[in-house]
Amino acid sequence: MASGPRPAAPDDSVRTTSPGRRGDKVVSAPTGDPAAAAGSLKRTASPVRSVVASPRPVKGRAGREAARRRLQLPPVSQAEGPGEGPREEDEEPLLSEPEEDDAEARPLPPVCGSPMRGMWRDEKVALYCDEVLRGCNAEDADDAMTKYLSEKLKLKDKWLGVWKTNPELFFMKYEEASIPFVGILVEVTCKPCPSSSSCFNVTVSIAEPFSSNIANIPRNLVNEILEELEHNVPLLEVYPVEGQDSDLHDIALALEVVRFFYDFLWRDWDDEESCENYAALIEERINLWCDIQDGTIPGPIAQRFKKTLEKYKNKRVELVEYQSNIKEDPSAAEAVECWKKYYEIVMLCGLLKMWEDLRLRVHGPFFPRILRRRKGKRDFGKTITHIVAKVMTTDMVKDLSSDTLLQQHDDLDLALDSCYSGDTVVIFPGEYQAVNLALLTDDIIIKGIGKREEIMITSEPSHDSFVVSKADNVKLMHLSLIQQGTVDGIVVVESGHMTLENCILKCEGTGVCVLTGAALTITDSEITGAQGAGVELYPGSMAVLERNEIHHCNNLRTSDISKSTLGGVNMKVLPAPKLKMTNNHIYSNNGYGLSILQPTEQFFIVAEEALNKGAASGDKKDDNTISKVMQNLNLEMNNNKIEANLKGDIRIVTS
Repeated sequence: MASGPRPAAPDDSVRTTSPGRRGDKVVSAPTGDPAAAAGSLKRTASPVRSVVASPRPVKGRAGREAARRRLQLPPVSQAEGPGEGPREEDEEPLLSEPEEDDAEARPLPPVCGSPMRGMWRDEKVALYCDEVLRGCNAEDADDAMTKYLSEKLKLKDKWLGVWKTNPELFFMKYEEASIPFVGILVEVTCKPCPSSSSCFNVTVSIAEPFSSNIANIPRNLVNEILEELEHNVPLLEVYPVEGQDSDLHDIALALEVVRFFYDFLWRDWDDEESCENYAALIEERINLWCDIQDGTIPGPIAQRFKKTLEKYKNKRVELVEYQSNIKEDPSAAEAVECWKKYYEIVMLCGLLKMWEDLRLRVHGPFFPRILRRRKGKRDFGKTITHIVAKVMTTDMVKDLSSDTLLQQHDDLDLALDSCYSGDTVVIFPGEYQAVNLALLTDDIIIKGIGKREEIMITSEPSHDSFVVSKADNVKLMHLSLIQQGTVDGIVVVESGHMTLENCILKCEGTGVCVLTGAALTITDSEITGAQGAGVELYPGSMAVLERNEIHHCNNLRTSDISKSTLGGVNMKVLPAPKLKMTNNHIYSNNGYGLSILQPTEQFFIVAEEALNKGAASGDKKDDNTISKVMQNLNLEMNNNKIEANLKGDIRIVTS
């Protein structure tokens, strides 16, 4: 006996999330009367963007509610599938046995694959800027999308597709992870549109054989819901099925173009602000999306952008819903709340614009985290050694000179907070956390006593940053940094110089990042587990790497690994950073051992066997290519071992 909705078959060839939508728009708040703010942030809907069917009168509510109850998901412990465990004898089944005339749905047929997946960024730019938008302004973008899709729909008026809709339409409760959408095989009829407002709703009916990704969904329930919707559903929720004629591939591409535009390229403020060159703005956003996909922007940093964008959308929806609940003239309290929500949206909008402006993120998607001022030296000129341990014993300080000034702390954060320039923090074995590691402004030494594996400093998961420095000279020695949940680099050198000596860096997000103008020295250390490159050098930075191991990096969780170029060390060349590498072992990374992004027309992949010869793999005509590039980039490499990296050992590519 079935216990709940059962997926008929996985459909990995298509995206399983609901199609993106632009929805309601927030416009600028007026000046003057604060009470007017509640009414000034109005709702609009374009024919393209309105992909959610509007509410309609419910027919046969009692019958449909009964059918819906049949589709309630059981608790997680009871939804493990057949054969996972016996049911309680007195437990009433949540799903009745289907009647003989209510046969289970067949699995969905495959839909047309994403035509845009294999496009290069230049092809995407040409498609949107030259073919679809054709130089239009932001306020005309909706009309351009409507015209583009309408022309493609004329190719065929009837075809088969999979209608993917929100499970809330069918289920009273469900788990989004197990049922991201409900898919039904339908026959689509594209009728001539009397006006653009109805262009993106299409007429559908259940196609034969009855097919769905939910094996036990009742056919009569699907019929009832379609009748309530008057058999009109949003076109952007329908995905053409494979195996039809070539015209359907053109329609599938057009649908994907429109979905991608409103999912990733359109912003709700676009038609509210004047933009001299809207096509250039769209190109910037395509570049941003491609940088996220190919790993140029490390996965954790990309996640921050996506979270900010999602937060912006949610806050905008909150504001619109709050406004819609104000029945009459808003009270003073309601007006204040509207203003508060509005300015939250404005601030998030500003952050997103900073990300999207290539000039603002040319040195990486970071912004200064440290606002603390340098303390400098103490007034009386002395330095202090801070002992971090639960209890201080004489053995701990026996090697220190007799005139050393000591302070004992059982908390690393307190020790760092007490430091002035010239101080030393001595850490004894144990596990520690310290928010102040992200606020290093003074020249101090932080060193562990004992085995480096036994001095474990873990990040605070709720914080963006772990170790961040803008001091002239900071040194970390003989300890382990373990990143948990933070999205910035495990170590970020904003300015000044940092030294890492005999340390273990276990990354969960990005590796070590050296920003423009900063310098880094790493010796006898190990870097592993980064989702991006193990060491990321931004333009104009400097680094010296000696006797280190950098391995198992580029473990991207959110990007397509097959497209990523990062791995051990990544250099961004505008202007060239300076890098000296001696006796390092860079191995088993999912990208390249060393990636160099430079503004040239040359592209090289150097295989392991070719590295010692100084030539690009397969290129016998230019044996001095690598050495020339190294000279131009201030790159000095001696006695390094680069091997067993998934993509290759060295990559030089245009940025």
